[in-house]
Order: sequence, then structure tokens, then C-alpha cells
Amino acid sequence: MVVAASLVVVAGTVAGVLAAFDDGGRTSGEAGSPEVSASPRLAPLPATPTPSAPATTVSAPPSPSPSARRTTTPTPSKPAKKREHRTAAAGRLYRHPDSQVLEWVRSHSGDARRAVIASRIAEQPAAVWFADYSPDTVTARVAAVTSGGAALGRVPVLVPYEIPGRDCGGHSQGGAPGLDAYDAWIDRFAAGLGSGEVIVVLEPDSLAQAECLSAGERADRFASLARAGRVLKAADPRARVYFDAGHSGWNAPGKQAAWLRQAGAASPESSDGIFSNVSNFHTTADEVAYDRRVLDALGGPASLGAVIDTSRNGNGAPADGEWCDPAGRKLGRTPTLSTGEARIDAYLWVKLPGESDGCKGRPGTFTASYAYDLASS
Repeated sequence: MVVAASLVVVAGTVAGVLAAFDDGGRTSGEAGSPEVSASPRLAPLPATPTPSAPATTVSAPPSPSPSARRTTTPTPSKPAKKREHRTAAAGRLYRHPDSQVLEWVRSHSGDARRAVIASRIAEQPAAVWFADYSPDTVTARVAAVTSGGAALGRVPVLVPYEIPGRDCGGHSQGGAPGLDAYDAWIDRFAAGLGSGEVIVVLEPDSLAQAECLSAGERADRFASLARAGRVLKAADPRARVYFDAGHSGWNAPGKQAAWLRQAGAASPESSDGIFSNVSNFHTTADEVAYDRRVLDALGGPASLGAVIDTSRNGNGAPADGEWCDPAGRKLGRTPTLSTGEARIDAYLWVKLPGESDGCKGRPGTFTASYAYDLASS
């Protein structure tokens, strides 16, 4: 089995004051105090892509699904929609102020590394992860982030990471207790989106890692993901929802596209496209080429695009396949909604640079030495 690209060890939540920042990084407003989860660490991955496989459902080891819970097919695609909703958001992404790197910068005014970390990492917008199962508070936590972005006309990036059987029982195991509970959690997550522009990176590894599931379990998971996309987009028609495409060093494009299609990623009612390279190191050029091949194999309307995590891919993936805080990596392209590349909607920092994979610090926690190495390479 190829292990996950964005392995998470949830280290608790980070509490703080939600604020918005102007272009100089100064606080320009305040709101509630969302609890947000640390972004993920990596697991080992092959240095080269897995061999090509036919674009069919692949058998996987048991456990068998206890019942044929539901096995819906994706909603048939409607004619291609225009992409005004993307170009209208071509300005700025929202920088959420309640992050570990900002806490470190605020509390280490005398540290010699502070200026580099502050200017090259802390000033950049990054995604906010929701990786702890807390259905009673998730609506308010999501709303606190989205309202902060809406107040400035900026676009937050949110990562729901609660799929049951997360990480196939590995280090990031967890998630909702079952798919019915997950569906209910997604309903509550969607209720916090509001009506502004927002990007949702839906469940990293949930599709790329699906080979560890039985055929019945895959069908059930894919049905829940398709439902999640529909619920999110119905709750906020300006939300852009992207589905898991793994990365260029993992599954072959046809194989990944087959799973994406089963999960509703080709339907504009559920999906705006795909995401890749979350928490990984593959070059932007490799990801652009891979994502276009996945999109071509996926089909669906021409409006579908891709977003790429560029947070740590400035030097590409290590040749030896090292995954845990590997030396010699550096920051990738800064986050933007204007890539200049056909079918590539955004470069995002989904993984916050400096949050350790578990070798330079505790998993999921900000490590200044690692952040400085990335920012000064």
C-alpha cells in the first residue's frame, strides 16, 4: 500500500483571537475565537509514480463493509459553467491570524530568526484545518474564519479532515465515528460557510489512499464525499470545493481520475476540481502536468480546475524519498489565485511551513529551526 501524503497527528487545537490584517500585516478587525487544528505531517512515499493502472476500481484488503450503505453515482454533468467565480476572486487570499507561526513571532521578539520567519512565512496566507471531531462547535469555528475573510473581501482556505477511517488506521487515524456522523458533521461545517468566497480542500488523502479500503467501503466513502461536495456548494454557492488527487509521485492519473469520478468530482454540483501535493514536496511543474492529466482523464465540464500546495516544494521532493522534515527543502511559490496557468486555479499553502512532520519537533507543532531552514534556503 502507498501510504498517505498528508499524515496528521492531531496535537490539539490552537485558540486565539480571530483578526484580519491589512497589507502591512497590521490588525484591522477582530471577531470570535475559533479552535483550529494543526496542519498535517507526512508519511513515507515512493520517489517515483506507481505503475500505470487501468482506470477501474481496484480491489483492496478487507475489512468488508458491514452493509451496502449507499452506492450512488455522481450527478450527471451539466453544460460547462463560466468561471467568473474564480476570476472574481483573483485578488487576495485570507491570512488567518490564529496560527502557530504567528504565535511564535509574537512571543519571540528577540530571536535572531524572527525577521526571516515573520516576513517569509507568517505574512503569507495559509489554510485552516478542522481535524478534530467536535460537531457542537464546528459551525461557529468555521463561521469565525469565513466571516474574518468576508470582512476584508478575502478568500479563506478551509480543510475539513474528518473522514472516518482516516489514514487507514495509521498515525493520523481518527475522524468521525462513522459515515452517518460524518455526513451530519459536514452539514454543520457547511452551515458556517456564510455567503462569501471560500476554498474548501476536501479531505486530503481520502481518495488517493482509498486502496486500503474494501470495494464496499470505498463506495460508501465516495458517496459521502460526493454528498459533502453538494452540501458545501448548496450552503454557499460561492464556495469552491476541490477533491483529493494525491500528487504526481503517487497514483497514475487514470486510476486517480476513476476514483475522483466515483466521488462526484466531475459534477459541477459537487466540485470545482481537484487538489494535489498537500503537505508534500513535488515541484509545481510536475504537479501542473499531473493535474492536467488527471483532469483530462476525469472528464466533466471545462470549468473544473486544480489547486496545488506549494508550501514546501521549492526544491522538489528528496531523491531518496525522505518524508519526515527532510533537509534541503525550501518554500515554494507564494499563495495566489492568479497562477497564469490554464486549469490551475491557485497555488496554496495548505501545509503551514514550519509545522513539523515529527522529526525536527513534535508532529504537527511549529518548529522554528525547521521554519527557518525552509525560509532561508
